Amino acid sequence: QVQLVESGGGLVQPGGSLRLSCSATSATFNSLGMAWFRQAPGKEREFVSAITWGGKTSYLDSVKGRFTISRDNGKNMMYLQMNSLKFEDTAVYYCAARRYGLVVETVREEYEFWGQGTQVTVSS
Repeated sequence: QVQLVESGGGLVQPGGSLRLSCSATSATFNSLGMAWFRQAPGKEREFVSAITWGGKTSYLDSVKGRFTISRDNGKNMMYLQMNSLKFEDTAVYYCAARRYGLVVETVREEYEFWGQGTQVTVSS
């Protein structure tokens, strides 16, 4: 079983930055595939970014060049650095994990473990 806890959300002005963190309780973190998803009010939960155990990454087109995903296998941590934030980035951001972490996975249903989410609000 993998337990995930997100932190780092908050209120930020357009153009600002936030860094989300995901702490994982797992003896096999360095083999997990990890990802960030987000869900805005009234919308489906959507893929934002993913990272394999080896560091291969993938991004939603609308966040490319603004968001950076990373992981620290020694600390069982994953991060999402979000820069140049826009109103449309407002959502609850979820950390997700899957046991097969060799390839990048963008499909929500492929992730087995989820955190409780952290709210990101971009507002002036």
